[in-house]
Amino acid sequence: MLGPRVWSSVRQGLSRALSSTVGGWASGEGRKVDISGVYPPVTTPFTATAEVDYGKLEENLHKLGTFPFRGFVVQGSNGEFPFLTSSERLEVVTRVRQALPRDKLLLAGSGCESTQATVEMTVSMAQVGADAAMVVTPCYYHGRMNSAALIHHYTKVADLSPIPVVLYSVPANTGLDLPVDAVVTLSQHPNIVGIKDSGGDVTRIGLIVHKTRRQDFQVLAGSAGFLLASYAVGAVGGVCALANVLGAQVCQLERLCLTGQWEDAQKLQHRLIEPNTAVTRRFGIPGLKKTMDWFGYYGGPCRAPLRELSADQEEALRLDFTSNGWL
Repeated sequence: MLGPRVWSSVRQGLSRALSSTVGGWASGEGRKVDISGVYPPVTTPFTATAEVDYGKLEENLHKLGTFPFRGFVVQGSNGEFPFLTSSERLEVVTRVRQALPRDKLLLAGSGCESTQATVEMTVSMAQVGADAAMVVTPCYYHGRMNSAALIHHYTKVADLSPIPVVLYSVPANTGLDLPVDAVVTLSQHPNIVGIKDSGGDVTRIGLIVHKTRRQDFQVLAGSAGFLLASYAVGAVGGVCALANVLGAQVCQLERLCLTGQWEDAQKLQHRLIEPNTAVTRRFGIPGLKKTMDWFGYYGGPCRAPLRELSADQEEALRLDFTSNGWL
């Protein structure tokens, strides 16, 4: 735990850390760091004995580095962060930072169930090189996680974080949508720069964009399956699991949307919907890792209790890619 002296030191050092954060967090114009763009949420490779395979992690990053991503999300849901120890989470971020060029943003998942643990993890993520912290909603006591509780939680984290904070709403995993009214309130905090919204409700994404339009606040879609629709209502990018295997195509979709080539964007988006669903909602991380193996990356096993796909599931997964022309 952080003792009183350490907490005091974090508070005192906050303004100095914010002014020196990579990406121009406190520029001459007073703007927050720009998080627009596409990010693959990096998977955590494991050996056959369930140890983190840092060599394979670096190999994957080297291959993914050939695409024009804005950066990488590390220790998000696809990184299996709930299954890692605190030291493993930090070591993974350390290794990724060492492997990435400085112009690539590193968004590190630092969410924990308690506010104090989240602050501690966020400070530690900053110390090992994260450019921003992506903080998932605490959810174990989800019945009590109302707007007031979540505003208090994120405000405390953002007050004490030496790096910018990105809110993270992923109701499929947490059973909890970060309420729009809470997002609007939190968007006014000078150290909260945006939200990754993985719920798939495009009307909600559009409403958040609309209601935070007077703030320096950005919205990232949480999946490639609704990336085009999210751009259409004002999102500025996406954190897309599918980018781990179809990086060029997801970046192409981004380019088509940003240049207004909506007909071509629509055609490409249609071909990405089934593969995206397959590696997210349908087969999850085991499906994503299996697909990575097919596309020349290292997917490998998940850490228990996640299980590998059955033969029938693997066949269905492959069909979702082949029927859309990707395999």
